[in-house]
Amino acid sequence: MGFCPLMAEHVYENNQYWITNPEDPMQTRIKEYRAKFSLTQEDLARAVGVRRETIVFLEQGKYNPSLKLAHDVARALNAKIDDLFLFDDDLPEPHQILVD
Repeated sequence: MGFCPLMAEHVYENNQYWITNPEDPMQTRIKEYRAKFSLTQEDLARAVGVRRETIVFLEQGKYNPSLKLAHDVARALNAKIDDLFLFDDDLPEPHQILVD
């Protein structure tokens, strides 16, 4: 069975992909990387084969993408998945930040 963009586009409707705990949001740097390449949300959406709203949800941290979508977004933005998607456990604690 192959990849179906239409099915992948609607995967976010399945509750397992929504971030349900608003206190534990995912942060992304997608908007920052888009700006670096002067891409609109629509441009990025077309490049990865999704709707603009999907990019909006990704940027707001309201949608956990599939591995395929995360890969496609990272590739379109010439970045690594780890550079684009950050979770609270990836962020340093305030006391761990070193000040020069």
